[in-house]
Amino acid sequence: MTMVDTMDTTTAPLPASPSATVRVGAARYVAFFESLTPEAVDRLPEVATEDIHFVDPFNDVVGMAALKRVFLGMYKDLDTPRFRVTHRAFDGDVCFLRWAFTGRVRRLKQDWPIVGMTELHFAEDGRVREHIDHWDAGRQFHERLPGIGLLVRWVRKRAGHG
Repeated sequence: MTMVDTMDTTTAPLPASPSATVRVGAARYVAFFESLTPEAVDRLPEVATEDIHFVDPFNDVVGMAALKRVFLGMYKDLDTPRFRVTHRAFDGDVCFLRWAFTGRVRRLKQDWPIVGMTELHFAEDGRVREHIDHWDAGRQFHERLPGIGLLVRWVRKRAGHG
Protein backbone atom coordinates (compact mmCIF):
# COMPACT_ATOMS: atom_id res chain seq x y z
CA MET A 1 0.00 0.00 0.00
CA THR A 2 1.40 3.42 -0.92
CA MET A 3 1.30 6.59 1.13
CA VAL A 4 -1.33 7.99 -1.25
CA ASP A 5 -3.54 4.95 -0.62
CA THR A 6 -3.45 5.56 3.15
CA MET A 7 -4.02 9.32 3.05
CA ASP A 8 -7.34 10.69 4.23
CA THR A 9 -8.78 12.41 1.18
CA THR A 10 -11.70 14.07 2.93
CA THR A 11 -11.60 17.82 2.80
CA ALA A 12 -11.32 20.04 5.81
CA PRO A 13 -14.60 21.54 6.98
CA LEU A 14 -15.34 25.12 6.08
CA PRO A 15 -14.14 27.60 8.72
CA ALA A 16 -16.67 28.35 11.42
CA SER A 17 -17.59 31.94 12.16
CA PRO A 18 -15.98 33.45 15.25
CA SER A 19 -18.04 34.60 18.20
CA ALA A 20 -18.55 38.32 18.73
CA THR A 21 -16.36 38.02 21.85
CA VAL A 22 -13.48 36.65 19.79
CA ARG A 23 -13.86 39.30 17.07
CA VAL A 24 -13.72 42.07 19.69
CA GLY A 25 -10.85 40.36 21.54
CA ALA A 26 -8.86 40.03 18.32
CA ALA A 27 -9.43 43.69 17.44
CA ARG A 28 -8.26 44.76 20.91
CA TYR A 29 -5.17 42.54 20.71
CA VAL A 30 -4.25 43.87 17.26
CA ALA A 31 -4.65 47.46 18.49
CA PHE A 32 -2.44 46.63 21.49
CA PHE A 33 0.33 45.17 19.30
CA GLU A 34 0.25 47.87 16.69
CA SER A 35 0.68 50.52 19.41
CA LEU A 36 3.08 48.55 21.62
CA THR A 37 5.67 50.58 23.53
CA PRO A 38 7.67 49.76 26.68
CA GLU A 39 5.13 51.77 28.67
CA ALA A 40 2.18 49.93 27.10
CA VAL A 41 3.48 46.53 28.22
CA ASP A 42 1.76 47.13 31.57
CA ARG A 43 -1.59 47.09 29.70
CA LEU A 44 -1.06 43.45 28.65
CA PRO A 45 -3.55 42.12 31.27
CA GLU A 46 -6.31 44.00 29.40
CA VAL A 47 -5.85 41.79 26.32
CA ALA A 48 -4.22 38.56 27.60
CA THR A 49 -4.88 36.06 30.39
CA GLU A 50 -2.57 35.69 33.40
CA ASP A 51 -1.54 32.22 32.19
CA ILE A 52 -0.93 33.19 28.56
CA HIS A 53 1.27 30.81 26.56
CA PHE A 54 3.55 32.62 24.09
CA VAL A 55 5.69 30.88 21.47
CA ASP A 56 7.99 32.33 18.81
CA PRO A 57 11.23 31.01 17.27
CA PHE A 58 13.21 32.18 20.32
CA ASN A 59 10.79 31.91 23.24
CA ASP A 60 8.31 29.48 24.75
CA VAL A 61 6.97 31.06 27.93
CA VAL A 62 3.90 30.81 30.12
CA GLY A 63 2.51 33.61 32.23
CA MET A 64 2.05 37.34 32.15
CA ALA A 65 5.35 38.15 33.89
CA ALA A 66 7.34 36.00 31.44
CA LEU A 67 5.67 37.56 28.40
CA LYS A 68 6.30 41.06 29.73
CA ARG A 69 10.01 40.15 30.04
CA VAL A 70 10.01 39.00 26.39
CA PHE A 71 8.48 42.27 25.20
CA LEU A 72 10.70 44.47 27.35
CA GLY A 73 13.75 42.50 26.17
CA MET A 74 12.77 43.30 22.59
CA TYR A 75 13.01 46.99 23.43
CA LYS A 76 16.50 46.49 24.88
CA ASP A 77 17.74 44.87 21.65
CA LEU A 78 15.88 46.94 19.06
CA ASP A 79 15.19 50.57 18.24
CA THR A 80 11.66 51.45 17.18
CA PRO A 81 10.19 47.94 16.84
CA ARG A 82 6.76 48.05 15.19
CA PHE A 83 4.13 45.50 14.21
CA ARG A 84 1.59 46.15 11.47
CA VAL A 85 -1.15 43.58 10.96
CA THR A 86 -1.91 43.22 7.25
CA HIS A 87 -4.49 40.40 7.27
CA ARG A 88 -6.85 38.58 9.65
CA ALA A 89 -8.66 35.28 9.30
CA PHE A 90 -10.82 33.33 11.71
CA ASP A 91 -11.72 29.68 12.09
CA GLY A 92 -14.20 29.52 14.91
CA ASP A 93 -12.57 30.97 17.98
CA VAL A 94 -9.05 30.91 16.53
CA CYS A 95 -7.66 34.02 14.83
CA PHE A 96 -4.78 34.07 12.38
CA LEU A 97 -2.87 37.31 11.80
CA ARG A 98 -0.39 38.09 9.04
CA TRP A 99 1.95 40.86 10.08
CA ALA A 100 4.98 42.86 9.08
CA PHE A 101 7.51 43.72 11.76
CA THR A 102 10.24 46.30 11.53
CA GLY A 103 12.96 47.18 13.98
CA ARG A 104 16.57 48.29 14.05
CA VAL A 105 19.03 45.91 15.72
CA ARG A 106 21.19 48.09 17.94
CA ARG A 107 24.30 45.89 17.96
CA LEU A 108 24.33 45.48 14.18
CA LYS A 109 23.03 48.95 13.32
CA GLN A 110 20.70 47.34 10.76
CA ASP A 111 16.99 47.44 10.06
CA TRP A 112 15.42 43.98 10.21
CA PRO A 113 12.04 43.54 8.55
CA ILE A 114 10.25 40.27 9.32
CA VAL A 115 6.97 38.95 7.91
CA GLY A 116 5.08 36.31 9.83
CA MET A 117 1.84 34.84 11.07
CA THR A 118 0.35 34.58 14.53
CA GLU A 119 -2.16 32.01 15.74
CA LEU A 120 -4.32 33.29 18.60
CA HIS A 121 -6.53 31.25 20.93
CA PHE A 122 -8.96 33.04 23.23
CA ALA A 123 -10.36 32.65 26.72
CA GLU A 124 -14.10 32.91 27.28
CA ASP A 125 -13.77 36.60 28.17
CA GLY A 126 -12.16 37.43 24.81
CA ARG A 127 -8.61 37.83 26.08
CA VAL A 128 -5.80 35.90 24.39
CA ARG A 129 -4.73 32.73 26.21
CA GLU A 130 -2.29 31.46 23.59
CA HIS A 131 -0.14 33.38 21.07
CA ILE A 132 1.93 31.29 18.67
CA ASP A 133 4.14 33.06 16.13
CA HIS A 134 5.15 31.38 12.89
CA TRP A 135 7.93 32.96 10.84
CA ASP A 136 11.04 31.83 9.03
CA ALA A 137 13.81 32.52 11.54
CA GLY A 138 16.37 30.87 9.26
CA ARG A 139 15.90 33.26 6.35
CA GLN A 140 14.68 36.31 8.22
CA PHE A 141 17.15 36.17 11.11
CA HIS A 142 19.97 33.59 11.06
CA GLU A 143 20.94 34.19 7.41
CA ARG A 144 21.40 37.89 8.15
CA LEU A 145 23.82 37.38 11.02
CA PRO A 146 27.44 38.29 10.34
CA GLY A 147 29.63 35.22 10.08
CA ILE A 148 27.19 32.35 10.51
CA GLY A 149 24.74 33.83 8.00
CA LEU A 150 26.96 32.64 5.15
CA LEU A 151 26.98 29.11 6.56
CA VAL A 152 23.20 29.08 7.10
CA ARG A 153 22.61 30.24 3.51
CA TRP A 154 24.97 27.54 2.21
CA VAL A 155 23.18 24.82 4.21
CA ARG A 156 19.76 26.00 2.97
CA LYS A 157 20.91 25.95 -0.64
CA ARG A 158 22.45 22.48 -0.26
CA ALA A 159 19.30 21.11 1.38
CA GLY A 160 16.97 22.60 -1.26
CA HIS A 161 16.06 21.10 -4.59
CA GLY A 162 14.88 24.18 -6.47
